[in-house]
Amino acid sequence: MLNMYTLVGDIGNTDIKLCLLNKNFKIIKKITFAKHHVKSRTYLKKKINSLIKNKNTNKFSLFSSVVPSVFNIIKNVLIKDFKIKIIELKKVNFNKIIKIKANQKQVGSDRIANAVGSYYYYKSNCIIIDFGTATTFDIVINGAYRGGIIAPGVKLSLETLVKSAEQIPLFKITKINNVIGKNTISALRSGFYWGYLGLINNIMQLVKKETKSNFKIILTGGFSYLFKNSLKYKAIIDKDITIKGLIKILKIKKNFK
Repeated sequence: MLNMYTLVGDIGNTDIKLCLLNKNFKIIKKITFAKHHVKSRTYLKKKINSLIKNKNTNKFSLFSSVVPSVFNIIKNVLIKDFKIKIIELKKVNFNKIIKIKANQKQVGSDRIANAVGSYYYYKSNCIIIDFGTATTFDIVINGAYRGGIIAPGVKLSLETLVKSAEQIPLFKITKINNVIGKNTISALRSGFYWGYLGLINNIMQLVKKETKSNFKIILTGGFSYLFKNSLKYKAIIDKDITIKGLIKILKIKKNFK
């Protein structure tokens, strides 16, 4: 019997992650590329082919997406060039997977995948902090997605500031020990580092107070490493938590084929 491989993906506002799973739902290969590359059909076909070349691939795939226009392009390429049907996570029935106690139509499917991955993988109440285009906080309590918080993303805030203020140079955000900056760059680094750290710690504290619950803190996204060791609460970095959620949904649902 031939091994069957399954394609899963996460389409974000900045990057796209594609993973190939074996018959045991283990990630055997993954690629990440910038969203703007999707404009080139040739590039997209080449990237997908590099992932599934010479593999006996299932005729369906599961994707989370917060960018409908990009999803439609990838969907078109998968169907026309690879004969693979693409299923969007937001159209999945989540009964028996996770209770959603929020407006599901207004929650990004990547955030639902994060919640599913966190709950099943860590088996705990979780706050998932995703450092993406926006900095999002998603709350899972007793196996239910309770909602979340959306704050401006670190990178987006930096780029907006540099673009809008003529005398602000482009700089790299790093951990800084002093709060008071002695020049423009150190003042900027202080504002971004201590400002976002304060935002994150304050939101976690308010969530704990409002819910009267304890949580495992899961960090994902590009700036996870920057804040992990300075948070008030112990945190775990899991860059694949969205994909883990998609994999769990694949394992539970039996009617995709």
